Order: sequence, then structure tokens, then C-alpha cells
Amino acid sequence: MHLIMILNALAVAWWLRSSWNQHQGSWSLRWRRSLFLFLFPPLLIFMTAIAVLFMGPQGEMGGMYTGSVSYVVALIYIAFFAILCIKLAFQGWQSVESARNCPLVNLGDKRARLLQTGALFAGQIGFWQPELVISQGLLQTLSPDHLESVLAHEQGHHYYRDTFWFFWLGWVRSCTAWLPNTESLWEELLALRELRADSYAALQVDPLVLAESLLLVVSTSPVLSEICCAALGSSGADRLEQRIEALLAPPEPIQESQLQSWHGFLLALLPLVAVIFHT
Repeated sequence: MHLIMILNALAVAWWLRSSWNQHQGSWSLRWRRSLFLFLFPPLLIFMTAIAVLFMGPQGEMGGMYTGSVSYVVALIYIAFFAILCIKLAFQGWQSVESARNCPLVNLGDKRARLLQTGALFAGQIGFWQPELVISQGLLQTLSPDHLESVLAHEQGHHYYRDTFWFFWLGWVRSCTAWLPNTESLWEELLALRELRADSYAALQVDPLVLAESLLLVVSTSPVLSEICCAALGSSGADRLEQRIEALLAPPEPIQESQLQSWHGFLLALLPLVAVIFHT
């Protein structure tokens, strides 16, 4: 019976991920839909594995006896999740330590770590309290107005705690790389993350200046690490084109996440109800 639960969870997760197709719409609609299809399937599988572990390798459920095979499968899956989390956390810690080895510089009322490279780079590196890292090449190349727009964009990443939340989303991505559309949904979430930071910055600086800065930085910006890093640079021509068009278009309000948008995730807890019927 436990094995049937696991297979049902896998089937639902596969079906939901397969139903995703990129479409246009408001920022908030795209964000809610992509986040749900990215998170709900692995959450359902995870809750199913937790329920199986809680019920144990022996017992009876719905008139059917349970065996140890499903218990071992669930245990392996949870262990796999835990090992990947530890691995990504260690890599993130290495990124943070690397950033902290860079000297501190003052940029007006802000402090940043100076990266000794001629490449154009600006990014937030860290977890809940990330540090701004900016390259020497960026300071030497950009005008004061362009630099101000870059700093405003990075402040948007800091405001929304993008490094922290996308560390966990990156963990989910690693754990469910075998599900369909994982990479497509990940790229969509990254694009929407950058659009959100651009929108935040556009309220403080001239959107046209920000678009010019974006073109300058993206053309040469190296990506140090996707782990615990939220940078101005954006890989992919499609994502860059989206951001430029959004900056030149009338501003779209960015809505804060509402409680109602999280109600759908409660369905992922349904496997835990099965514990009641286990004896």
C-alpha cells in the first residue's frame, strides 16, 4: 500500500510538471503559476516519503499489509535530499568566504566587497544577509548614474532576500532534476526574479539608464556561482530581451505574495492524512 502511495505521488508530480508551458501574462500570474509547478510536485513527493517513514516498515493499511520495500525507498529519497542540501550549503559557504576575502569599499552610503577583476560584475552573495560584491572593472567603466542604477537593482535583490530563497529553490532544482520542465521552470523563475529587482530599481532611478547599465554589464558579466548569488547579469538573450522590454514599458506593479496564493500548497500535506489509517 505504501508503494502505491509513492507511485501515485510520482504520477501526480510528473503530470503537473508536464502541464507547464511558458505563456505571457502579468508578473504576479507568471510568478504564482511557475512557483507552484516548481515547488508543489517535489513537496508532494517529500510529504509522501515522510508519511511512509512515519508509518514504519510494518503494519496494515486499508486492508493491505505494508512491506519494507517502500520504507527503504522513502528512506533513500530523504537521505538523497539531505545529502544534496549539505553539498549545496557547503558550496554556498565557500562562495560567501570567497566574497569575504575581498576588501571593503565605500560607495556613498553603501559598503561593498571589491572584486579585483576587469570584468563588469555586480551581485549579492550570501544567505539571509548577503553582501554586495562589485568588480573593479565596473567602478572604472560605469558613470555615476549607471553605477547608481546597478546599486538600486542589487538593493532590490537584497530587499526580496533573493539569495536566501533561491538557495532553497536551487536545492529543489537539484533534487528534482529528473522531473520534466525542471530547467525551464528554473529559468522562468530566474527571469521573474530579475524582472522584480529591475522593477524595484526603476522606482528609484531612470529605467532607461538602468537598461543601458544592463546592456553594458550583461555583455561581459561572469557568473561566479548560481548558489547564494543574485547578480545583475543575466544569461540568455531571451531573458535579457524580456528585461529591456519591461524597463521600457509602463511599470507593472509588483504585488507582495498573498496568503491565498499559498493555499494550494496545503494539498501536498494530504499524504500525511494516510497515517491515521495505518495500524
